Amino acid sequence: MTTQIADESLLKDALSQFPAGVVALSATVQDERQVLVASSFSVGISHEPPLVLFSVQKSSSTWPKIKDAPFIGVSVMGEDHHPVCRQLASRDKTKRFNGVETVSGERDDLYISGSPLWLTCSIHREIDAGDHILILLQVEDFRSHSVHKPLVLHRSTFGRLDPL
Repeated sequence: MTTQIADESLLKDALSQFPAGVVALSATVQDERQVLVASSFSVGISHEPPLVLFSVQKSSSTWPKIKDAPFIGVSVMGEDHHPVCRQLASRDKTKRFNGVETVSGERDDLYISGSPLWLTCSIHREIDAGDHILILLQVEDFRSHSVHKPLVLHRSTFGRLDPL
């Protein structure tokens, strides 16, 4: 049974009430840096094997390129990354990495400098999910940079975590 939402923009607005972290999924494929920005990222999917998850639109032209890399670098975006995040998510792919400091891994994985967490991942499974694909990634390695705090997306605006 399929449910139709009368006004999809109202649903998008309602769902924006849920805060989310933002990640950049990056790799170097055929000597070209590729990046996909996602706010659908989730951790703790499984501990054995260690799995994380995100979703991507089926219409993405970037995901088919990134998924060909042996490993994907997942960078949890830091609180100072909001302008970088918008740039990396830009439709103009030729300027996405202009002035963005990156670190290359050993197997085509790529990371954004200043991130609180880097995960080195391989694709575990892709699952059809309507107009999106759910991607389960297996964490192969990680590096935590606790001096940086994460960027948060809430009500379509970037923000910071504030202690209570």
